[in-house]
Amino acid sequence: MHQRYQDAMALVHKFGKPDIFLTMTCNPSWSEIVAELLPGQQPHDRPDLLTRVFHARLEELKKDVLERNVLGKVVAYVYVIEFQKRGLPHVHMLLILDQSDKLATPDDYDKIVRAEIPDQQQEPELHKRILKHMIHNPCGVQNPRSPCMKQGSCKKGFPKSFSNCTKQGNDSYPIYRRRQDAPPVPLQICSSIKCVKYLYKYIHKGSDRVSMEVHKGDEIAQFVDARWICAPEAMWKFYKFPMTRMNPSASSLAKHAPS
Repeated sequence: MHQRYQDAMALVHKFGKPDIFLTMTCNPSWSEIVAELLPGQQPHDRPDLLTRVFHARLEELKKDVLERNVLGKVVAYVYVIEFQKRGLPHVHMLLILDQSDKLATPDDYDKIVRAEIPDQQQEPELHKRILKHMIHNPCGVQNPRSPCMKQGSCKKGFPKSFSNCTKQGNDSYPIYRRRQDAPPVPLQICSSIKCVKYLYKYIHKGSDRVSMEVHKGDEIAQFVDARWICAPEAMWKFYKFPMTRMNPSASSLAKHAPS
C-alpha cells in the first residue's frame, strides 16, 4: 500500500494535483443483474454476476472518462477497487486533467458538478435517480442515532449551508451552489493541493482488517490479524480483474547510498 501511494504521488509531481475524485458503486438493481437472476434468487446470491456486471460497467465508465473525454482530457489517473461490508464493489478514481481543461474557477465546477436536486418536470428520470441513490440519510435532530452522528453532529457536515452561487472555500473544498428553494445533494470535487495526500492515501488504504482473540483451552490468548474478504471480492480475484490501475505508470529506480 505504501509503495502504491508513493507511485501515485509521483503523478502529482509530474502533472499536478488531481482535479476530480470520482466514485462508482455497484447497484444490485441494475437491469443486467436483475434479468439474470433465477426464480427466488437475490443479487447477493450471485456474487459472480455482481462482479462481472460491475466490471463491464467500470470498463464503459473508463471509456467515457479516459477515451471520450466527457469530463475533459485526462493526462493521468489512478483507481482502486474496494468492497463494502455488504459486498458491493465500488471504484475510487482520481483524474488529473490536461492544463486546458483544469477546473480553476467556480464556473468550471458548475459545468460538471450539481449540488441541487434536478427539477422534476424538466428532468424526471434524473430527479428520481438522485432521490433514490444520492440523498444523505436523515440525521441530526431528526435521527440522532444515525451512523453518521458523532458527538451530537453529523461527521459528514450535513446539512450543508445554502449558497446562491458556487464559491471557492477555505478548506480545500468549494462551497457549491445550494439555493434555499432547492434541497442539497452530497457531491464533492478536488480543489486544492491540500487534499492530494488524503485522497491518495484513502484509495490506497488497503483491505478491511479485523482483530480476533482466539482462546484454546488454558493456552495464552492468541491475537490474529485477519482479513475481511466478501464473496464478490473473492470472485473479483478469481477472474483476475485488476484491483488497481495507474497511468502513466511509475518505475522505482534503485539507488545505493554512498559507503
